[in-house]
Amino acid sequence: MIGSLLIANRGEIARRIIRTAKRLGIRTIAVHSDVDADMAFVREADEALPIGPAPARDSYLRQDRILEAARRSRARAIHPGYGFLSENADFAETVIAEGLVWVGAPPAAIRAMGLKDAAKQRMIAAGVPVTPGYLGEDQSPERLQREADAIGYPVLIKAVAGGGGKGMRRVEGTEDFAAALASCRREATSSFGDDCVLIEKYILSPRHIEVQVFGDTKGNVVHLFERDCSLQRRHQKVIEEAPAPGMDAATRDAVCQAAVKAARAVEYVGAGTIEFIADGSEGLRADRIWFMEMNTRLQVEHPVTEAITGQDLVEWQLRVASGEALPLRQDELSITGWAMEARLYAENPENGFLPSIGKLDHFRLPKSLRVDSGVEEGDEATPYYDPMLAKLISHGSSRREAARKLCDGVKEIEVWPVHSNAGFLARTLQNPDFIAGAIDTGFIERHLDDLVPSGEPSDAVLQAAAAELLPRKSPDVWTSLIGFRLNGESARQVAVEVGGRPYLVQVEDRPSTVRTEDGVLFHDGKAWNFAAPHAGHAGLGSGSTGGAVMAPMPGIIIAVSVAEGDLVKRGQPLIVIEAMKMEQVLHAPFDGEVAELKVSQGSQVVEGSLLVRIEGEG
Repeated sequence: MIGSLLIANRGEIARRIIRTAKRLGIRTIAVHSDVDADMAFVREADEALPIGPAPARDSYLRQDRILEAARRSRARAIHPGYGFLSENADFAETVIAEGLVWVGAPPAAIRAMGLKDAAKQRMIAAGVPVTPGYLGEDQSPERLQREADAIGYPVLIKAVAGGGGKGMRRVEGTEDFAAALASCRREATSSFGDDCVLIEKYILSPRHIEVQVFGDTKGNVVHLFERDCSLQRRHQKVIEEAPAPGMDAATRDAVCQAAVKAARAVEYVGAGTIEFIADGSEGLRADRIWFMEMNTRLQVEHPVTEAITGQDLVEWQLRVASGEALPLRQDELSITGWAMEARLYAENPENGFLPSIGKLDHFRLPKSLRVDSGVEEGDEATPYYDPMLAKLISHGSSRREAARKLCDGVKEIEVWPVHSNAGFLARTLQNPDFIAGAIDTGFIERHLDDLVPSGEPSDAVLQAAAAELLPRKSPDVWTSLIGFRLNGESARQVAVEVGGRPYLVQVEDRPSTVRTEDGVLFHDGKAWNFAAPHAGHAGLGSGSTGGAVMAPMPGIIIAVSVAEGDLVKRGQPLIVIEAMKMEQVLHAPFDGEVAELKVSQGSQVVEGSLLVRIEGEG
């Protein structure tokens, strides 16, 4: 077994690897950027070394600094986690050339499956079914447009070097193709340094089914069954589960055997995932499931596979990297129960799911679930990395039980003042269609109005806020928050502000599920601040920003398409802002002239700052 392990990653996955490595008696070495110096994964490692400034390109993507840290710490092996350098074949080769053990896929397999077009060609040769599309070398916009028109809309543009939902655009019609292609290529270049794309037919009732595979250096390859990752928003997974709802034994066998065939085609070693797209319009059928891509690394959602198989996949990785055979044969693996995972993000669903950053002054996660978290109370959600705060995993004897357990746990989440998607997750897990297993990748978009928590507090929240203020009532009837009567008991009406808005609440005596702490209410995963109303409060007006285009989130300006004095039309793109790997285009609110332009490409801005002001019809 490997004696010492450097983890070339951060946050949640670094802590996950450390946990298993310590159980196996392996010395762990963390590397960290300057902004991560006080994070939990740094404290939990046996040794930790700095590798540079906060931006990933200056730290976690610096191969030279990671290798120097390995030399200084006398590490025997490097585990790349997922993201960053985990699927970088050049880095893997350099690690091996240094005489270190690479706890990951062979460089040749990474290359073979890293470019989606080449991977599909290889799968076709291996007899694995693939989705219809264009995989050609001619990358001219004109050729890509013609191919998309020939395939028939809707189509999906995908960066060939992509992953994690980046560099993907759905296109509904030929008139939208050019703009979507330009946006996709820009994001692909930023994320992967490669703007080449492929075109696929977009499946109208798509299910995202993936199979966990594992290979060793002895020639053994097994699968650990499938996961369903169809609950996505903007191609980013939100809730994953295993096994897949509606998967019968015959279809499972066909899909899992196809995955093993795909892994064998590239002589795969280590943990990998074969991703399929299924047409779920008539249920899951073996003849309507096609190869999509392979991820040559451990997946974020690996805990649901661990839960249903009882296996530690990081331990499997370390044993295989140490030269051991796979711990179990295929006939020794089976499914027990059902598992679900929800991803808790630092984002605001009520503001278009924009990232939320800041210090986690209050951060409580449920004790009833498995929780894999990269942060703790007092840490900061920064704009430099992925906004995922934690993964919450449930396991039950049935899908319904697993969903109930996960929903109950998510409702216990308390995050403040950073926004989170916990309320959104709770609503999703309670949705009748979700509970019935009627899911596909368009589920969230179709149900968005029901899934995003309302901006108005519920009656339960108002009652709790009022009840909290009751003990604070003044003995002076003229300044009391509670109404009074000349005779009889006072009407228990309390004036409160919740979420910055005034309310008059008739207090009722009834049990409450709302939790309160330091002026904040927590209910069903959502947080509300409350207080006594300000004197003379006249209510909250809607206001208007006129032609002012403000930064909706802190981030970096990556494109400016106008100049002062330009005439613009309503809806015309003005500025592109990026934060936490998320890109947003800001548009002109009405026809007019650019009166002020406050930023340029590369400017770093804070939330709410003025970017551009339009004068005209507004």
